[in-house]
Amino acid sequence: MKDSTYQQLEERVRTFAEGEIFFPDSLSDLGTSDAVRSALVRLCRSGQIVRVAQGIYCKPKIDTKWGLGVMLPGIREIARAIAKRDRVKIVPCEDYVLNLLGLSSQVPVNAVFLTNGSPRRIKVGEGQGILFQHTTEMRIFAYQSEMMQFVVMAVRAIGENRVTEEQMRILVSHLNQVPEEDYKADINLAPIWVRNLLNSWKEK
Repeated sequence: MKDSTYQQLEERVRTFAEGEIFFPDSLSDLGTSDAVRSALVRLCRSGQIVRVAQGIYCKPKIDTKWGLGVMLPGIREIARAIAKRDRVKIVPCEDYVLNLLGLSSQVPVNAVFLTNGSPRRIKVGEGQGILFQHTTEMRIFAYQSEMMQFVVMAVRAIGENRVTEEQMRILVSHLNQVPEEDYKADINLAPIWVRNLLNSWKEK
C-alpha cells in the first residue's frame, strides 16, 4: 500500500506547478495518513518536493536563468495557502505592510497576519515564523483593492500627523495602482483622518 501511495503521490506531484504549496490533507485520496506521510518523506529525500514547515510542502521552483537553484515560496505565499485551505481571510499586520510598501527596511522575524479565523503560530525555517492573530475588526477584510487596504493600514501604522511628504509620495505611487472605482468604494472604509489625508494628496 505504501509503495502504491508513493507512486500515486509521485504522479500527483508531477501535475503540480513549480512553487505550488500543498498539504497532506489534500492527498487523503491516495492512501492512509501514515502511507501519505511516509511517501512525503521519501519524496522530500529525493528532492521532488520540499517541506517548508510542519505539514506544509511545495514542489520546488528551480531558477535556471540566474543559477539560484531551489526557490522556496515566501512567507506571504505560505500564509495565503494556509488561509485558502482553512477558508479564512487574512491581511498582513501594519509593521509587515510598511515593509511591503517600501516604507520600512525592517523585516519582522515573525510575519504577523490578522485573520477572522483561529489564532496560531507556524514555524517556517530557522528563526522565522508566521503568526495569525484573530481580530474582530471585520472592516479591514472588506476592501475591494488589496493595495488600498495596504495603504490605509500603512498610514494608520505611521500615525496621525506623523506622515512625512516623502512617505506620502511613496503611498501615492501605490495609490495610482488602485482602480478609481475601487478607490471610491474603499476610501469609505478608512478612518476619517486617513480618508481626508489620502483624498487631499490624491487631488494634487
